[in-house]
Amino acid sequence: MTAPGTSAAGPSPAGPSSAGTVRRQTDGHVAVLTLDRPAKLNALTGGMTAELRGQVAAVNDDGDIRAVVLTGAGRAFCAGSDIAELDNYPTPWQFGQREDYGDVLRTLRKPVIAAVNGHALGGGLELALACDIRLAAQTATFAAPEIKLGWIGGSGQSALLAHSVGPSNAALMLLTGDPVDAATALRWGLVSEVLPPDALLARAVALAAVIASRAPVAAQTAKLNLRAAQEMPLSRAIDYERQLQTICFATSDAAEGRAAFTERRPPAFRGR
Repeated sequence: MTAPGTSAAGPSPAGPSSAGTVRRQTDGHVAVLTLDRPAKLNALTGGMTAELRGQVAAVNDDGDIRAVVLTGAGRAFCAGSDIAELDNYPTPWQFGQREDYGDVLRTLRKPVIAAVNGHALGGGLELALACDIRLAAQTATFAAPEIKLGWIGGSGQSALLAHSVGPSNAALMLLTGDPVDAATALRWGLVSEVLPPDALLARAVALAAVIASRAPVAAQTAKLNLRAAQEMPLSRAIDYERQLQTICFATSDAAEGRAAFTERRPPAFRGR
């Protein structure tokens, strides 16, 4: 991984500003995106959302990056939107038309793993749900606290949460706003693994490296297929999957995979 504090944009200042930033580091074919505003539990500002959009676009355009890890600096993953900024919108309609960071993250074509190192609250929960795989530290908590403030989530929170934990557990979280701990999140299927805090990021990066070793076109297609399957009837989802399989089968990587299997050697996938 590149030295802390560096990214595609060059060295960062001596420390994150109060406005926060989104850092990117690389380790082979893996990029780690870090929400870096620890004093505010990584609550996202409009500026950070714009930075996230830029980082996502850069990752999508970089053929050397095949998988991504998203995490937070300090003791939180993300506490959602910066509440202090919300009064800056003159009307609720303008607030509803703002650039949404969950929507931004969903434009990331590469597989992404959430390394939930602490609180994932409101929009932070939505960011975690926008990831393909979620790992959590033992100290992590998950909550949809918007109802305690008089509103609800707006980045697919209800749909994605119900798909992950089931309607009853989703309702429990959405209607109370109360947090659930990492053990409960694991039991409900919200996360795949729970790890000691000091082992979380290394495990996430190692898992991302495994995914990055697979055929890149197939990995991105599998991600697309999983997302589409959530919205389709079974018969249509199977038909769509077969079409995607045919496209993947025509790639050079698929030919390489077959050749490597026959020759009993590791495949050298090139994303073509």
